[in-house]
Amino acid sequence: MKDLLIVGVAMLVLIGPASRSQVDTAKTENEVRVVLDRYVQAVESEDLEQYAGVVAHDADMVNFGAFGAPIIGWEALRAVMEGQNAALDSIRVEQSQVVVKVLSSGDDAWATSLWRFRAKSGKDTLDLRVRCTWQLQRRSERWQVVHFHKSIAAG
Repeated sequence: MKDLLIVGVAMLVLIGPASRSQVDTAKTENEVRVVLDRYVQAVESEDLEQYAGVVAHDADMVNFGAFGAPIIGWEALRAVMEGQNAALDSIRVEQSQVVVKVLSSGDDAWATSLWRFRAKSGKDTLDLRVRCTWQLQRRSERWQVVHFHKSIAAG
């Protein structure tokens, strides 16, 4: 009986991975990059509907903007974005050094990028260097940002 169990486990180990579909990493990384580009487009155009389409609406998600307290849940994130849209004009984001890594499941990914965030607030001009970290999940065949962390580079 013990030998049969060992053979069964060995077959699962050997055959199991082969029976799973292989992840097309390049295609999946590109899909994630498209979501990050749409995120930037939504920020620049102040389009909350587009923004809502690329960000998860989880009540318990936690995000970190470049300033302020943690942003907990979709409703709080939407309020932050509404406030940003009211306070800033002429938003431009130059995204560079985008790195995307897809986890072996093919349904989870993380990414990093650097932003040069420019905007006007009244007569004042903002020009910020922002470091971004992203976590994304494929949900119902659609990639969504489930967490982000942005920080201003020191110095």
